Amino acid sequence: MSKRVYISADYSDDSGDRSVVNLLNQWGTDNQHKVDFVDMAKVVSGSIAKNPDCRPCDLKIEFNQQINASSTVIFVVGDKTASRKAGSNCLRLANERINCSCTPYKQNANGFKTCKVFQIFSYESSDDVGNINTYSYLRHEFEQAKKRKKSIIIVYNSLRKESKWLPFYMKNYAAVAEPFWIINNFGQKVGNYSYIKGVLGYV
Repeated sequence: MSKRVYISADYSDDSGDRSVVNLLNQWGTDNQHKVDFVDMAKVVSGSIAKNPDCRPCDLKIEFNQQINASSTVIFVVGDKTASRKAGSNCLRLANERINCSCTPYKQNANGFKTCKVFQIFSYESSDDVGNINTYSYLRHEFEQAKKRKKSIIIVYNSLRKESKWLPFYMKNYAAVAEPFWIINNFGQKVGNYSYIKGVLGYV
């Protein structure tokens, strides 16, 4: 039976971590590897991201829904992860709507639009992290996974343990974060399939 796994990573074209995500998805879907999972973070048909007026707060609601439907969340940490701020520019939490603006998803060239959130609700007693916040997308995903008590796996896009790459909000997980890449017996750089298989519960 397929596991529902959410993969959080930096997808930036410059120094992003797509190579790790692509290999994880290859392992999860091909017939050559024992792990069998569906990447819940992939944009699916009907995703809010396809709405021309999609805002960061809309995306965060969708992240919550996808993480909630997952059993495990894999966080890929690269050398730029800690500095990524996308999604963190919302000012609505402390300001009136008319004084806030943001850029619809992937539409920076079109400029800012006035905030469309008329009323803010209290999320203190909610099971989810509120979508109106100043978290980056990456931090929002992490905080949601923690709040929902999901199984969390952290891998470095590296051959070594790179504790200095961890964002401050992941520091308590330094002891369990592992390199994704290893050198095999042929001197080739390959993904550590045995490790991923083990932490996902496949024997």
